[in-house]
This record gives sequence, structure tokens and C-alpha cells, in this order.
Amino acid sequence: MIGDDINLSRRTVLGGMGLGGLAAAGSASVAAAASAAMPAGRHWDHIVVGAGVFGAWIAWTLRRRGASVLLVDAWGPAHNRASSGGETRLIRTEYGGDPLYTRMAWDSLVEWRALSQRHDDPIFHQVGALYIYPETGPDIDRSVALQRSLGIPIETLTVPDMARRWPQIDFDGIAVGVLQPTMGALMARRSVQTLVGEFVAAGGVYRQCAIDPPRSGGASLDAVRTGDGEELRAGHYVFACGPWLPKLFSDVIGARIVPTRQDVFFFAPQAGDTRFEGAHMPAWVDMSSKDFHYGFPDIESRGFKIALDAHGPLIDPDTADRRISDQALADVRAYLTRRFPALARRPLAEGRFCQYENSDNGDLLIDRHPQWSNGWIVGGGSGHGFKHGPAVGRHVADLVTRTRRVEPRFALSAHAPHHGGASDSRS
Repeated sequence: MIGDDINLSRRTVLGGMGLGGLAAAGSASVAAAASAAMPAGRHWDHIVVGAGVFGAWIAWTLRRRGASVLLVDAWGPAHNRASSGGETRLIRTEYGGDPLYTRMAWDSLVEWRALSQRHDDPIFHQVGALYIYPETGPDIDRSVALQRSLGIPIETLTVPDMARRWPQIDFDGIAVGVLQPTMGALMARRSVQTLVGEFVAAGGVYRQCAIDPPRSGGASLDAVRTGDGEELRAGHYVFACGPWLPKLFSDVIGARIVPTRQDVFFFAPQAGDTRFEGAHMPAWVDMSSKDFHYGFPDIESRGFKIALDAHGPLIDPDTADRRISDQALADVRAYLTRRFPALARRPLAEGRFCQYENSDNGDLLIDRHPQWSNGWIVGGGSGHGFKHGPAVGRHVADLVTRTRRVEPRFALSAHAPHHGGASDSRS
């Protein structure tokens, strides 16, 4: 936790700007209130560009430490084309024994729980997270040992154990399961919009506007320019623009981050069938699937969610047609026939696609701009970044205020341009 922070009591958050609970009011109310309150020509301590999960947590953390912060986004917090949009994201600490991301996820869970507890509509559903593996191995043993050493509740399960607990799942071809009972589902769009509401209620300013690719020939960045030609000035600039980073920084980022299309499906269980609700089954990841299928139980009556973690085709986030294909639906039904047979013929309740913004190696990209001493680039979520939002917020706030150094794995120099297909997303 951060010392000497601005106090964000429940009363302050929910009553903050006289909008009947701005923190839960949604992005439209946030945008209207923030834009109206913004004085012309103000110089900010920090401007954060991009109101997805990374940008929202960065802005919130900086404001919580007492800084003046302007948060901007071209379409709104967690809008429907953002990598942070949509319904749910998985939070889990199963990372094959990788200490960096395991600790980041475990630390972030504390903040996600706190955010959820401050609001009436849940941000976090503790349904648990189940990984199922086709064979045992040292990576599993290493991961379980690491998590136990950190005090993370975790269970290893045999196939008979799992079949007894979740008979609605066919465990054919599975050797072992790893269950994290304290993990589960984060409500993606709701959490980001709620966090931006808290940020504004605490005195931060959000504004909806497009930002042109930044330009400066000097050693620092003097201003960013909106699409309308207005200049916005700050001491530091953080660009957390997800799949739009390559467009803002074609020379620096280029093909180091590539957006890919990821299909998502929600199926309607049989009327009265509660086996697929969160009370009766966990979120899950099937490591035996060549496409690394994963999904969620029916949460808040939206249907049983299933998606593919394997990277889809490259897309342009501005122009992509966001309709799922008939072939993608047929493929996912074939998978359901094998693993969730009771759902294989059930109606598709909803289909959509989001996007990953993949780095070449699956690591986050968090580093100073190579030319500007006061510019920072944050992205490369690669399909697993959402859960780490709180940890990224703290990490970047520390970098901007010069109280820590760049994590070597996140450095720009550690990322190469993509050549051909994208690599493992670490999800």
C-alpha cells in the first residue's frame, strides 16, 4: 500500500462530485463532469493518454499520491473497441513458476478486492481459477511451490477429484488440475469505468479527446496536441494506449506491439440448469487445447463464456469489422462437444471479439521514451495484462516520480519487432 495517500473513503468516492455516485455513474457522466471542470491552459503534473486498465490505474495512483493528473481517451474508459472493454477478465497467479508475474498478480488482487468492496456492483467474483493439464511436469511443481511460498491458496487435483467436483466437465486427456480458490473473474468494463469515477471524485480530471502522434525534436516533450489542435501541457506524459501505441509511435514501437483479433463466445445453458453458474464451477484454462481455450461460468446471467488464447489474425483496431465468423463458431462448438458436452448444442447468446496487443515475447512493455526524459510508454498486455493493472499503476507511478528503475524484462530494449506470427501470450 502507498503511504501518505489522498484518503479515498467510501463517502468521498460515492458522493464525490454531487452526481449521485460518480464512481458508479459510467463513462458518459465522468466525461461530462470532467470536461466541464477543466480550466483552459492548465499545466498538469502528469497527463496520462489512454483510459484502459493500465491508464486508469496509473492516473488513479498518481492522483492518490497528490499529483494533478489529466487522463484522456479518444472514445471513453474501457470503450467497446479497447483491450480493456467487454465483460470479464481472469485473475490468477498460475504463471508456470514465473516469480515476476505471480507476485504482480497476487499483489494486484488486494487492490481489486478493495475496489470491489468500495462499491455496490461487484468488481471481483471469487469463483476460483482451474488450470487443467494433459501431463504433469516440473513447471507445474515449480509454480505450485512458488505460490505456496507466497501464501497463495492452491490445490493440485487428480482427475477423479475434479470429475467428482465438476461432473459437467469432461476431463478426458487431462492428467492433473491446479485450482486457485481465491482467484476468479474481474468485471472488465465496469472496473475501469468505476476506477475512473474514483479518480475524478478524488480531484483528477478526465477528458475525452483524440491525441495526435506526439512530436518533439528536443530532449523532452513540451505538449501533446489534440485532434482539434489544442495543446495540453504537463511535466510528465504517460502513453498507455494499448493497440494504438504503434500508431502513436510508429518509429519507436512499430511492430514491437501487434494487435490480434480474439473471438469470444457466450452460450446460454438450459433453462434451470445451474451447473454452469459461478456457484458451481470455476473459471478455467485448458492447457491441453492446441488453441488454449479458457472461459468463465455464467456470471451475472450473461451466459457461459469461452474464448481462445491462441493469437488470431492481425487487425487494425480502427477499421476491423468486429463480427465473429461462422467458422469460429463451428470450431468452438466442436471444442464444447469434447469438454462441455451439455453446452455444445445450446444457443449462442452473444458473440464478439476483443483484441490482444501482443509484445514479441509476452512481457509487458514499460519504459521511458528513448528521446524524451519526461515521456513513458506502457503497453504490451498480450492477453494477460488486465489483472496486473494495480501493480502496473504503482510501478509506473514510481518510475515517473523516479523512485524505482525500469524492470529489465519490461524495457524497450528487451522487445524485438514481430516477424511472422505472435508468440505465447503468457495467459
